[in-house]
Amino acid sequence: MRRVSHTGGDVPVQGPGAGPSTVADVTDHLLVRDVDEDALLALIFPHLPAGTGTSVPPGDDAAVVAAPDGRVVVTTDVLVEDRHFRRRWSTGEDVGHRAAVQNLADVAAMGARPTSLVVALVAPGDLPVDWVEGLARGLGQVCAPLDVGVVGGDLSGGEHVVVAVTAHGDLAGRAPVLRSGARPGDVVAHAGRRGWSAAGLALLDAGRGGDDAGLVEAYLRPTSPLEAGPRAADAGATAMLDVSDGLLRDAGRIARSSGVRLDLDEPRSAFADDLERLEHAARLLGADATEWVLTGGEDHGLLATFPADGPLPAPFRRVGRVLDAGEGPDVLVGGHEPGTRGTGWDHFRA
Repeated sequence: MRRVSHTGGDVPVQGPGAGPSTVADVTDHLLVRDVDEDALLALIFPHLPAGTGTSVPPGDDAAVVAAPDGRVVVTTDVLVEDRHFRRRWSTGEDVGHRAAVQNLADVAAMGARPTSLVVALVAPGDLPVDWVEGLARGLGQVCAPLDVGVVGGDLSGGEHVVVAVTAHGDLAGRAPVLRSGARPGDVVAHAGRRGWSAAGLALLDAGRGGDDAGLVEAYLRPTSPLEAGPRAADAGATAMLDVSDGLLRDAGRIARSSGVRLDLDEPRSAFADDLERLEHAARLLGADATEWVLTGGEDHGLLATFPADGPLPAPFRRVGRVLDAGEGPDVLVGGHEPGTRGTGWDHFRA
């Protein structure tokens, strides 16, 4: 076994013969099966922020993270290769970015500030080591500016890449914002993009990814208005969630949890800016941009309800109203049953 120097310690490299003279040269050509677990961790750790709330970082059996509120918001999510991403489209950095954002958005949707992530990776032997380093870089690029620590996790071998993330957050004295608090008369509001990620995926599926790099980027590396979650809680939001599976599907979750109906405004008025941005891609593909807005997932905007007599906090915009429960669908669009081909992403029917 030869060893190459790396920040955080020497990295053992399996295999005979003299190797390149730099770590970059070595890792550019290594596969996961060429290194042992300690070597892979030594390459990953330098890319991961600790966060100022972390008192015991990775290296022991568990990390220790401060919980000033006394309560901890916890959520978990997974990304499965060829189910949630494809390696021929997505770099390790793309997947790390997405894995962080989708979990941090769930914390924000409770009205909390994210504090830390724990990440588990299943890696096949033929996965390039630099893809794994890219995953760590993507996690760090999202988390470091937010002072969110990536404080540990697990590594395992397997046939496909699986990234599982558990996120923690701090409510800072706030009551958590649940899905079950919407009341008739409330305003329905949304913060963030709608339909961009679905359009980017459609472009990639059609082999037209080069026709709109901005929409493809929105799919590969979604953004979320994370600061809007605590801001909505402070403004009296009665219900809130991360729109990960499509506007209609997730609006229905609020409606059913709260025992109400949600009547969304017509997309042409509520999401005019998004539709304008999507129209070129829709024309290229012969698609309906309104479908992307109503049913497209993975934009990770926030959907919330607020009392009608108060101002909406930025960047929320009004997109509907809450009605009494009644006969018919849980979610209406412009007062009518949605005339769409589907309601959004379902992990077991997609």
